[in-house]
Amino acid sequence: QVQLVESGGGLVQAGGSLRLSCAASGRTFRLNTMNWYRQAPGKQRELVATITSDGVTNYADSVKGRFTISRDNAKKTVDLQMNSLKLEDTAIYYCNAVNSILGHYWGQGTQVTVSS
Repeated sequence: QVQLVESGGGLVQAGGSLRLSCAASGRTFRLNTMNWYRQAPGKQRELVATITSDGVTNYADSVKGRFTISRDNAKKTVDLQMNSLKLEDTAIYYCNAVNSILGHYWGQGTQVTVSS
């Protein structure tokens, strides 16, 4: 079983930065691919960033060069550093864990609001 708890969301002005963190429970964290998704009002949930168990990262084109995903296997955390935030980054951000045996797990989400 995996439990995920996000933190770090909030209100920020355009051009500012936020750092989201996801704390995971369970003994398989180091084996999991970890993702950050987001869902804006009226839109489908979209994949923002991925980091594999080997530390390979991938990003949506809309956030490349602005967002950085990282993980700390000892602390069982995955972070999303978000810089140069834009109005269109406003969304609920969700942490997701993918384990080849246990399946998919989701956090409860954290709101990020970017204001002009």
